[in-house]
Amino acid sequence: MKEELKIYIASDHAGFEVKEKLKIYFNKKKLNYIDVGPFAYKENDDYPDYAFKVARVVAKNHGSKGVLVCGTGAGMAIAANKVKGIRAAEAYDEYSARMSRKDNDSNIVTFAARDLSFDKIKKMINVWINTPFSKEERHNRRIRKILHFENQR
Repeated sequence: MKEELKIYIASDHAGFEVKEKLKIYFNKKKLNYIDVGPFAYKENDDYPDYAFKVARVVAKNHGSKGVLVCGTGAGMAIAANKVKGIRAAEAYDEYSARMSRKDNDSNIVTFAARDLSFDKIKKMINVWINTPFSKEERHNRRIRKILHFENQR
């Protein structure tokens, strides 16, 4: 397993099947991941519970990443972004996945299980994981502004 990157994954009921497939895919790719739930399908679970779990652990473990899956990807992104230090981005194609890393240094990516094929999600995951933050000054400046705002709350 790749020790340099730890990925925390979670879903709600709508994303559970995709999350389970991602675990198999991550094993094949020898990616180091931790599933934070749910561990069984729960029809009435709530996405914020899992988004907060992943976001808190990613925020505490510098350099780690998170992958969240729900019906639209939006709910997970909204909830995860409530945690200080998180820059969660909803990816809907390879370009959005790439740019969320390159320009925004996203540390969590979210996916729409109800709208995206698993093959498309795999391609976006690969792009997202393998795209480094550009570290260009303008992007650093923008992230510093976000961090400054977070620290004022």
